[in-house]
Amino acid sequence: MVSAAGQMTCVERWALVAVRARHVRGACRPRLVHSAVMARPKQSPRHAAQYEQLPPRGPVESLIYWRSPARSGAALGAGLALLIALACCSVVSVLAYASLLALSAAVAFRIYKNVLQAVQKTNEGHPFKWLLEQDISVPAERAQSLAAAATAHLNAAASELRRLFLVEDLVDSLKFGVLLWCLTYVGACFNGITLIILGWIALFTLPKAYEMNKAQVDANLELARGKINEISAKVRAAVPLGRKSESEKDK
Repeated sequence: MVSAAGQMTCVERWALVAVRARHVRGACRPRLVHSAVMARPKQSPRHAAQYEQLPPRGPVESLIYWRSPARSGAALGAGLALLIALACCSVVSVLAYASLLALSAAVAFRIYKNVLQAVQKTNEGHPFKWLLEQDISVPAERAQSLAAAATAHLNAAASELRRLFLVEDLVDSLKFGVLLWCLTYVGACFNGITLIILGWIALFTLPKAYEMNKAQVDANLELARGKINEISAKVRAAVPLGRKSESEKDK
């Protein structure tokens, strides 16, 4: 009887210890959460915008602004791989190898699904049925709107280039000349595919950096724009040919 009582006492003692430990863990958890919140460093106003709700974006803008890091990283990596391949090989070779890789993957997946259906004795149908049933045709209205937009941009670019090359405004033509002179140095350091690679990287980095530091970037750009406008006004005031006369504007 003593041993039985001793065993019951031991069991009760272990149960009491377990209950007390459970209560201690439950009581300490809010304190730990509170201490972690209190120990979190206070965010400066400059970085407070990073934790605010970001504005909604379209499907393409969502990739550029890293709304889904996995998709944006995959798009950035795939684009870089394609551009680096184009830098090392010809366009025909890159297209042929990429198409062959995609076709091999599709055939292997099709064979794997057919074997799996034969083993499991199921009839799930074609594995790419949901892709084959999708409509990939471009609507006529969409094609016409894209063509109209492209035509408008082309006409605007041709008009602007004519204005710059024929020196309608001397100051603007001088700015264009300085830009072309700078591009000669850029072309001496980089080739076309390298510039495209740098532009692809900048497409996935600069918009996000601007979104995170919009206030500071806008302030600095406003200062630079003011300085440029001030210098342009001084040049136009010093050079009479830098601006059109009132009679030419009326015409």
